Amino acid sequence: MNKAELIAALVDASGESKAAVTRVLTGFTDTVGQQLKKGNSVALLGFGTFKPTKRTARTGRNPATGAAIKIPASNSVKFSVGAGLKTALNSKSKKK
Repeated sequence: MNKAELIAALVDASGESKAAVTRVLTGFTDTVGQQLKKGNSVALLGFGTFKPTKRTARTGRNPATGAAIKIPASNSVKFSVGAGLKTALNSKSKKK
């Protein structure tokens, strides 16, 4: 599902206008991004937690040539699934 499909699904679920849902979704993603950039975690009870992480610099290998390459340090984000979402995912997959 891409952003446009998510917006369409939220419009159907909420009955709100497409413009309103787009503003809310954009505000949500911008706010989460800003908090992660500041080094803060974002926890949504029952859904999960977005947590910023740092990857250290390391040496890797070019798969085509086998030559050693330097991979610089970078920032990343980890997502931990919340109990509510995990339960929903597991119960849905068991139904046939």
